[in-house]
Amino acid sequence: MRFQSYCNTAVTIINAYKGGVPFVHHLKQYFAAHKKHGSTDRRTIAHLCYTYYRLGASISNFDTDKGLQLAIFLCEAKPGNWSFLFEPSWLAAWGRLDQKLAFIKEQLPGYAIESIFPFAVHLSEGMDATAFNRSHLLQPDLFIRIRPRHEDAVIAKLNKAQINFEKITTSCLRLASGTKLDEVLLVNKEAVIQDYSSQQIGGVYALALEFADTKKRVWDCCAASGGKSILAVDLLGQIKLTASDMRASILRNLQTRFTAAGLGAYQSFAVDLTSAHDLSNFAKLADFIICDAPCSGSGTWGRTPEHLSFFDADSIDNYRQLQQSIITNTLPYVAVNGYFLYTTCSVFAGENESQVKFITTNFPNFTLVHQQLFTGYTGRADTMFAALFQKK
Repeated sequence: MRFQSYCNTAVTIINAYKGGVPFVHHLKQYFAAHKKHGSTDRRTIAHLCYTYYRLGASISNFDTDKGLQLAIFLCEAKPGNWSFLFEPSWLAAWGRLDQKLAFIKEQLPGYAIESIFPFAVHLSEGMDATAFNRSHLLQPDLFIRIRPRHEDAVIAKLNKAQINFEKITTSCLRLASGTKLDEVLLVNKEAVIQDYSSQQIGGVYALALEFADTKKRVWDCCAASGGKSILAVDLLGQIKLTASDMRASILRNLQTRFTAAGLGAYQSFAVDLTSAHDLSNFAKLADFIICDAPCSGSGTWGRTPEHLSFFDADSIDNYRQLQQSIITNTLPYVAVNGYFLYTTCSVFAGENESQVKFITTNFPNFTLVHQQLFTGYTGRADTMFAALFQKK
């Protein structure tokens, strides 16, 4: 039976995966070595694997076959093609999540959905651990941010292509995960793919109203894919933009994206900010520094659920120390009356509130203006943290 074969293959792939590399790379390696699988096969098998990992540590005591069966039961709205895996009593219990959980409590008394995310003791203030655990059962949605003056064109193109969307704000649209946009929109020019919580951080930008010059000097010091740089250009108007990252390859990708986005006048350089450098030739005192710090990414694990099973809690402290090094080496480049925005896509207090305390304790000339946890898990989005400081 084809769907039984899919399950068997998923179990084989899961058992062979030991962490260390992103699971998507592990999948690519497997399918490259087993070319018999067509596109539908690959898509279905990959979906099964990710469904399994959505249950995180809650299935650590089950064998893989049983864990996969339980994951399908909890994550799928209907049994569909997987009905053959379940006895009639399980099929009869298929309904809302609370109904499923009540049934499982009778069938598997030792199972605890509360242990999907096994690091609850480390959560930031304001996190609802129960809701956060349950959020991992669903794939987060895809969000796009429509860039200024492209609203009508983007809506028209999506409607013409018959792509369903939900309008969250005038510029933010929610689409189904996996929606293909490259052939419909001019991605980066007309709209950027950007999670809703990341877009909301733009509201924190708006709090930084006082700049030394009319033409604002903005430094995106850990630029990565450049989404927050493009957001700064769209929200702050005419700025002198500098983008840096420790990886030259990232900056090359950034150049391609910025070109597509129509960002021509900017400066970029490669630097490892975990060590002190004299950056006076590159980073003049900035009116606004965006520090989207490297982190655990725990607020995005709904998209990469393998981390629920393979993340080591000791890494939280490693990230905390790395972030503090970057903060220490970056703050000197904030101009007087300028702003420093610290952000992560983490749900861990050690990467969030602890770093706010680190700055206010060790850099008394910086005042906390605003601090916010964006609880995307309540709306099928990522969870992020932001803290804005002003230098006096």
